[in-house]
Amino acid sequence: MEATVYNMQGEKVRTVQLPAEIFEAPIKTDLMHQALVRQQANARLGTHQTKTRADVAGGGKKPWRQKGTGRARQGSSRSPVWKGGGGAHTPHPHGYTLQMPRQMRRAALRSALTVKAQDASIVLLDGMPLAEPKTRLMAQALEKLVGGCSALILIPVKNEEYEKVIRSTNNIPDAKTLMASYLNIRDILSFDKIILPVEALDVIAANLA
Repeated sequence: MEATVYNMQGEKVRTVQLPAEIFEAPIKTDLMHQALVRQQANARLGTHQTKTRADVAGGGKKPWRQKGTGRARQGSSRSPVWKGGGGAHTPHPHGYTLQMPRQMRRAALRSALTVKAQDASIVLLDGMPLAEPKTRLMAQALEKLVGGCSALILIPVKNEEYEKVIRSTNNIPDAKTLMASYLNIRDILSFDKIILPVEALDVIAANLA
């Protein structure tokens, strides 16, 4: 697949050939869904905790004798049916981790990138030079490149040039910078456009080949 490369002013510079094995892969929506669910589940902490009848204070003495009162038998005032009692079948800490083979995760990423490429939602850049790390400069560049769409900016390597890009993007609510080596299914699907410096193609190819 041939794609146009732009500069930061939104002007066409040249064309490049995108790797077919990554940007023209079979689209497997079920695999993409499985990878997204896995990532969201693995992000859950699972630290929710409630008190059972063994954890609440009090209730050591039997409220009244077993028989002869005309009332229902009770063993503790801290049982779940009492006000102030412990909870029954309530949340407790546990893990939500899901497993997924590496090859399936990579296939899901290739499918997602193929969808973006087919929708013309990948913007290739020749470079991202900024005179200084200013939010205003990055906002102006994004307006020229993606209009009002949200954008995921992939960073090929951390150096002085891309440090300016990262700092300039931090205060833009509908844009995010991400190292190309950390590319994941949730971020691909969460943003309208992917801004991809040509240098990042090699990083993605190395990870998804």
